[in-house]
Amino acid sequence: SEPINVVVTGAAGQIAYSLLYQLAAGTVFGPNQPINLKLLDIPVMMDVLQGVVMELEDLALPLLREVTPTADPAVAFDKAAAAFLVGAMPRKQGMERKDLLSANVKIFKVQGEALDKYARKDVKVLVVGNPANTNAIICSHYAPSIPKENFTAMTRLDQNRAQAALASRLGVQ
Repeated sequence: SEPINVVVTGAAGQIAYSLLYQLAAGTVFGPNQPINLKLLDIPVMMDVLQGVVMELEDLALPLLREVTPTADPAVAFDKAAAAFLVGAMPRKQGMERKDLLSANVKIFKVQGEALDKYARKDVKVLVVGNPANTNAIICSHYAPSIPKENFTAMTRLDQNRAQAALASRLGVQ
């Protein structure tokens, strides 16, 4: 079958690094679905990203047809069938929550606009970068041509923390 374009943002980071092999090996889209990986990161990370590309090429995985490293959202999101939005601004020591949100609004606005303009209209988007739920709604807001139900936020960490807090208060395991 024809390869699908899959975008991973923050592609030079550690979380993306652990995801890329699963995507390329067929674990995510199945053993019969070839993919083209579009790896998006900021310009200062391009050298690191080139190393990631070389590692992926060394694996010689049969389902991985193309790997494109880029700092250009237009290139990354072109005809995307799936997008894993891993990259987000990490909270640094002494950083106010509003500063973090402001930085992430800029990131996810750009990505939402690129999804809207370049991706397939049936693209599925998984937002991983925290705060994932906030970032997902920002991204979907700037991609009005893509159905809202195509956006998912990975909030399992939040769920686990809430369950642990509730269990602790109730005195149960």
